[in-house]
Amino acid sequence: MTFRFIDTHCHFDFPPFTGDEANSLARAAEAGVTGIIVPATEAANFARVTALADEHDALYAALGLHPIVIENHTDACLEKLEEVLKTRPKKLLAMGEIGLDLYRNDPQFDRQEQILDAQLKLAKRYDLPVILHSRRTHDKLAMHLKRHNLPKTGVVHGFAGSLQQAQRFIDLGYCLGVGGTITYPRASKTRDVIAQLPLSSLLLETDAPDMPLNGFQGQPNRPERVAKVFDTLCELRPEAPDVIAATILDNTRRLFFTDTAQAA
Repeated sequence: MTFRFIDTHCHFDFPPFTGDEANSLARAAEAGVTGIIVPATEAANFARVTALADEHDALYAALGLHPIVIENHTDACLEKLEEVLKTRPKKLLAMGEIGLDLYRNDPQFDRQEQILDAQLKLAKRYDLPVILHSRRTHDKLAMHLKRHNLPKTGVVHGFAGSLQQAQRFIDLGYCLGVGGTITYPRASKTRDVIAQLPLSSLLLETDAPDMPLNGFQGQPNRPERVAKVFDTLCELRPEAPDVIAATILDNTRRLFFTDTAQAA
């Protein structure tokens, strides 16, 4: 049986999808993927992401400034972001990918926090949910989210933190993105956490072409593999597969597809 999925995090504006969009979408559709949310990472990509969403029924846009390329984000980039938000593109679903990251040697963390706070204010002003990146920063990110208190919350994508950290995000009203990490048996802590969380707080994602699944190491990740993430999730959870699929689809619609003009 093929279930219906929405990949809530796929960088479809990157290779290997560039120039191969129709074939890539057909492959995803064969696996039951009927919708893909494409988050931008910097201002230079805004036009490309919104154009992809306009050109393809299955694609939806999110716009944001990613912390991993913090050196690219000027105040002018924030101004450009707000300019686009003012026009409210028809298939813009969220602000993202935004957040915090302490992976790099020189993370410019103060600047990251400034950019994040500015974007959270914009999300609140334009009534958008957020797609959040967090690497080694869950506790700090939760503090920012609590302070801004967005009416439309969002998702902490690719979550791999502790049960306590997960619960804090959930208590703040946020969902958690479940991706390829759970397909690795060695990721026992993340698998255990995802198995225990409320199903009503989970979304599915690939982060393609990043975060390859177990068995696909060294290959670009692809949106159709969200179905394999789902298969692993079913192995970890007590609920029946049809219940898991229906609940996660409902979670996704409730968070991102609130405008009746937007198909889900």
